Amino acid sequence: MDSVFMEGLIAKAKQNPKSIIFPESDNAKVLQAAANVAELGVAFPILVGKKEVICNFAEESGIPSAAFRFIDNADEETAAKIVKKYLALSGDLTEKTLIRKSKDPLYFAAACVKVGEADCLAAGNTYTTGEVILASQMMIGMQEGIETISSLGIVEAPGFEGPNGNLLGITDCAVCQNPNAGELADIACASADTIQNLLGWDPKVALICFSTDGSGQHEITEKVVEAVKIANAKRPDLDIDGEFQLDAAINPNVAARKVRRESRVAGKANIIVFPDLNAGNIGVKLIQTFGKALAHGPLLQGFAKPVTDFSRSAPVDEIVGNLVMLVLKAGR
Repeated sequence: MDSVFMEGLIAKAKQNPKSIIFPESDNAKVLQAAANVAELGVAFPILVGKKEVICNFAEESGIPSAAFRFIDNADEETAAKIVKKYLALSGDLTEKTLIRKSKDPLYFAAACVKVGEADCLAAGNTYTTGEVILASQMMIGMQEGIETISSLGIVEAPGFEGPNGNLLGITDCAVCQNPNAGELADIACASADTIQNLLGWDPKVALICFSTDGSGQHEITEKVVEAVKIANAKRPDLDIDGEFQLDAAINPNVAARKVRRESRVAGKANIIVFPDLNAGNIGVKLIQTFGKALAHGPLLQGFAKPVTDFSRSAPVDEIVGNLVMLVLKAGR
């Protein structure tokens, strides 16, 4: 890892490694990432499928598999055991539905997380983001008080000096296309919890757009203002504020000029919430391309248990970084 930030996360994750279940056991990049986190000592990989088939594939690909644990969803006795545990925990799904869904490695892996056979779910190299989200919603369920699935990334930005050095949480740049005010509030609250769990920060969440405290009038600014009200009513224990322009959110000098009221967030934000996916995706690409920032993650958030979805184009190192963050989120 060429990131000081990621090296620090690895050191923390080693103190409390967790089990991660991988439904994509026929993918060489996934197997290599699973082997790497096992070698780093941050996780215990569980592979879904037949042990002999996976080990043969790993050997052909030059990947060590000695640290892997295996769970075969095609084995009727094994599947029945997971279904029985699931039914004992939840009556949301019928036995017939669970048996049918268990034939799909992704749904089976999510069920294993639900019943405690694994701490975390990691997928996304073969399955699409949408498929990972649907399976996790159905089998794992939602975090209490949250109804919106979103993502959170951590930006490591050269030259930036914020409350947590050159690090900044950004959301949502991957999942929720055009959130309404309630969904935006959910994203803000979930992101604060994720940052607390993942890094131990005191979250300062800024909802941003092209306006600061009413300097611009538009349905987008109205949505952001309403989202702040909803978030504050739902979670008065959190510091969530806006609407701010980006500079007013993260630059104390700009905040002093633009924000003419008391704010625990303005100029001190360590999490920024984009008003929609369009702004978020463009924003993260800009800071990566022109600011040479490293973007870690994203982690999916909103589920009752930790889930990550890595890009199908992600290199092994990036997948490993996602898995380290996943372990830390599970550990806290």
